[in-house]
Amino acid sequence: MRVLNIVSSPRGDGSASVAIADAFLERLRERHPDVEVDVLDVWHEDLPEFDLVASTAKYKATRGRELDEAEAAAWGAIERLAARFAAADRIVIGVPMWNWAYPYKLKQLIDLVTHRGLLFTVEGDTIGPALDVPLGLALLVRGQAYPEWGGRPPEQFDHQSSYIEFWLRLIGVREVRTLVVEHTWDDLAGPAIEWGRAQARAMADRF
Repeated sequence: MRVLNIVSSPRGDGSASVAIADAFLERLRERHPDVEVDVLDVWHEDLPEFDLVASTAKYKATRGRELDEAEAAAWGAIERLAARFAAADRIVIGVPMWNWAYPYKLKQLIDLVTHRGLLFTVEGDTIGPALDVPLGLALLVRGQAYPEWGGRPPEQFDHQSSYIEFWLRLIGVREVRTLVVEHTWDDLAGPAIEWGRAQARAMADRF
């Protein structure tokens, strides 16, 4: 089994999402010693810019037009990133909540790889997945909890889970399991992270 582990926190050993993902992967390796983990850390990966050259390459490639040398190099880098998704049997993604959503570097990765013909297909007016990944895990970490605040309902503060789950399903993850861990940046942080690690280990037993 090959697992693509997407790391989107820049905080390394100080990151709650990394700690929880590590607990999950450690338990998964205990149960499946032959598991292969491909770590795609958006902060250490050489992610190309989706600039004029890359965007021009996209429009040419999706229309079957010839690319020049610079465009071919840009599109080739994007295809190599997308191939790591296609090679995965499982996808695990740890996501800290930034400004009620997700880190911009994660969005950069998503924008780089999520293209027609790479991670999704278009048939007529129907958008479908290009992948066939049976199972994915979204580890969603939040520094605090968001009860009703200032007259706003809690769901107005969550632009994290809805997008990440939507994106994973769109590209072809058939079942998305989600673990939400809150209070990782207040007085409850220690117990909250340990609870998250315990939950992640239990989820690994059924992964």
